[in-house]
Amino acid sequence: MKWTRFTINTTTVAEDFISDLLLELGIDGIEIEDYVPLSKQDTMAMFVDILPELPKDNGLAKVHFYLEPQKDFSELLEKVKEGLEQLRAIVEVGEGTIVESETEDKDWINNWKQYFKPFVVEDILIKPTWEEIPQKDQDKLLIQIDPGTAFGTGMHETTQLCIRQLKKYIHSGMELLDVGTGSGILSIVGLKLGAKHAVGTDLDPNAISAAKENMLANEISEKQFEVRIGNIIEDSALQQEIGFEKYDIAVANILADIILLLQTEIAKHIKVGGYFITSGILESKRQIVETALTENVNFELVETITQGEWVSITARRK
Repeated sequence: MKWTRFTINTTTVAEDFISDLLLELGIDGIEIEDYVPLSKQDTMAMFVDILPELPKDNGLAKVHFYLEPQKDFSELLEKVKEGLEQLRAIVEVGEGTIVESETEDKDWINNWKQYFKPFVVEDILIKPTWEEIPQKDQDKLLIQIDPGTAFGTGMHETTQLCIRQLKKYIHSGMELLDVGTGSGILSIVGLKLGAKHAVGTDLDPNAISAAKENMLANEISEKQFEVRIGNIIEDSALQQEIGFEKYDIAVANILADIILLLQTEIAKHIKVGGYFITSGILESKRQIVETALTENVNFELVETITQGEWVSITARRK
């Protein structure tokens, strides 16, 4: 379906005011484009593999809003223009011009699926739920994934690094803790490799529905794999709920900066002799993470492996 897009050229200080104006006018399809650096709090809330590299913030912003096609927008646009002029009295709106364009006729929700095809990590076949098993891969351990709106197809190098380490260290009957579980792919891999039970934590509510759908696709019960919403670094209730010195392996495929914050807390949840598998670390931050884990009295460094520009570091709980 094609939508008509309107772009307001403005400033970063006015973007929130303009968004509120649009919402008051009944427009809820709003997108903000700017180069404002992410705050430390924003970074912690994301729990993703890689952050975008943005140009330098120039104080300018674009506020896009979308309206259904073949409708008369004239009255609504007049109200938007009037609102922008009123805002000039209280905030620097900048240009305040409105540019009209048309979106492409695409299925934005499902279009990405054409790029997600079955692939192999060592002897593990990872395939989207909507694809058939390739004939040449019939004998491989099968993991079926539909990430939905949560992160985690398994195609990213950081996820593959974690899968390789799980394959190396998982043994039958183990307890697994998966921080930033996303689609649940790492927990599902761990369970398929022999883990008895997994707990996944994530800040994104979409992870709950995505992980549960992927459990069903892989014939894993909710007793085997429990998913919890929350920040294990700060949420004391979540820390108590998942339990202490309980896990044989904890895996965290997140950002290096988050791993630095996580390392102290995660040690409390891993059994003595258990492993902490990390990834989401760029080569440029390898040394700082290795140093932090080396200086952590609860860990000893076991090994570091790489794939492309990405690094996975594994430590053992003392």
